[in-house]
Order: sequence, then C-alpha cells, then structure tokens
Amino acid sequence: MAEATTAAPKVKTTKPATGAFEMPKFEMPKFDMPKVEMPAAFREFAERGVAQAKDTYEKMKAAAEEATDVLETTYSTATKGASDYGLKIIELARSNTNAAFDFAGEVMAAKTLSEVVELTSAHARKQFETLSEQSKELGALAQKVATETAEPMKSGMNKAFTKIG
Repeated sequence: MAEATTAAPKVKTTKPATGAFEMPKFEMPKFDMPKVEMPAAFREFAERGVAQAKDTYEKMKAAAEEATDVLETTYSTATKGASDYGLKIIELARSNTNAAFDFAGEVMAAKTLSEVVELTSAHARKQFETLSEQSKELGALAQKVATETAEPMKSGMNKAFTKIG
C-alpha cells in the first residue's frame, strides 16, 4: 500500500528572522476638532498679508531678473573690452618689434660711428614719441572699456532696484 504524502501549506510569518522584538502598531486616536470661526478682521488682515507678500515676491523676482540681465550684458561688454585691449597691446608690440628690427638693420648698415650715433638718437626720439602716443591710446581705450562696462551696470542696477521700492 502506498501512502500518500501531503505537504502542509507554508505559512508566511511577519516576524523578523533575527528574532528581534516587534513593536505593535500605534495609531493616533481620532479627535473631532471644534469648528472655530475666524473673525472677519483677522481673515482680511491675513489675506492682505498674503497679497502683499505675493506682490513683494513678484517685484523682487522682476528686479532679480533685470539685475541678472544687466550683469550678463556687463560681463559681455567687459569681455569684449578686455579682448580689444589685448589685441591693441599685441598690435603695439608688433609695431615696436618691427621698429626695433628696422633700427638694428640700419645700425648694421651704418658705415661710420657718427652715423650709428645719429641713427641711435633718431630712433630713441622716434620711439619716445611713439611710446608716448601708444600710452595715450591704451589709456583712452582702458577708460572707454571702463565706462562702457560700468555705466550700464550703474543705470541698470538703479533701475532694477527702484522697481522694488
């Protein structure tokens, strides 16, 4: 005779496998909250406060966006100005280098010592005048860049912050 074996169904346990103590679930008791009527004056005061806060937020947001635009424009202008200034310096350096090589060629071609002295004096005088003019150009360019950078920032920030007040 064959015996039939039946397997007992497995039961899921909710206990942790580590044998730790399990806390029973805690539920908050439910209380009925009494209905309290807010006075109309308090409600109006709160609504005005919320409206004023929203209005102030919108003004601050608009001013911040405008200030950001001004700063972006200012940085762009400053970058362009710095680039122009750097290019001007390179141009002047190239001009001065060419003048120095021309002078060296003239000195090498000189036949007498008096001719060398004359060439040196003329070159020194010419270079002094050139460097003086170049300094004026660089100063004017630096002032232009500073003005183009600072003026929009000053007027833009003033405009942005007057919207707040």
